[in-house]
Amino acid sequence: MTQLFRAMRLYGNITLLLLTATVLGITAYWASIFLPNIRHDYSIFSLIIPSLTIVLLLVGLQWSTPRTEAVFLFVLGVLWLAEAAWTTDIIGNTQCDALTDQQIPTKSGSISEKSWCYEMRVVQAFSWMIFCLYAIFLWILIALTSRAKALGRPYAWGEPIVELPWFGQWPGYPEGGQFPQGMYPGQYGYPAMGMQPMGAYGPQIAPGYVVQQNPGHSVVIQPGMNGQPPTVTQIPGTVSSA
Repeated sequence: MTQLFRAMRLYGNITLLLLTATVLGITAYWASIFLPNIRHDYSIFSLIIPSLTIVLLLVGLQWSTPRTEAVFLFVLGVLWLAEAAWTTDIIGNTQCDALTDQQIPTKSGSISEKSWCYEMRVVQAFSWMIFCLYAIFLWILIALTSRAKALGRPYAWGEPIVELPWFGQWPGYPEGGQFPQGMYPGQYGYPAMGMQPMGAYGPQIAPGYVVQQNPGHSVVIQPGMNGQPPTVTQIPGTVSSA
């Protein structure tokens, strides 16, 4: 796994958990004073979204792949967009500080409309913030997974998500050395027999460099170990990737 990506993902999930827990606390309070007869649709929806988010976040911290993570990010992002839009539709352009002694009914009495207005503003702001974070996280996930595939991990979408490299890192860094000598992580490793550093066939590869393929040879690119550049091997004939 890559330590930097794991740390960044953990920080992002903690941020989402804190924001979601705040929304869940407010909406649970609303449910206790409004349900079952007052604002029942919005109250139930506002309870389900943060509850589902927390469950999926906890599951994702235990196990996930880029493919499943992308689905979760997209679905939860859409749900939080709906929550933010619905809250905005209810509260509208109401100026909370302009409210004085107005009351709104509850199932057992009434509460101050001013305090309810401020709570709605918090839910509104946090819902939009969570939606934006999910959109950013989805973009980062697609970018990192596509980059890992380009660097020699064709099954990156189905591998454990913690194997993804962060920007500026190579796949397998820094724990790539734990694999047996001559083999690389994943199901598409080739034996090390006949492998040579890239310099043996030309200049070291870097972004923008070209690898010259010998006639009748297949080019096999393997992730570098411990953050090193990838190793390029030219093998006579045709080599399958699986």
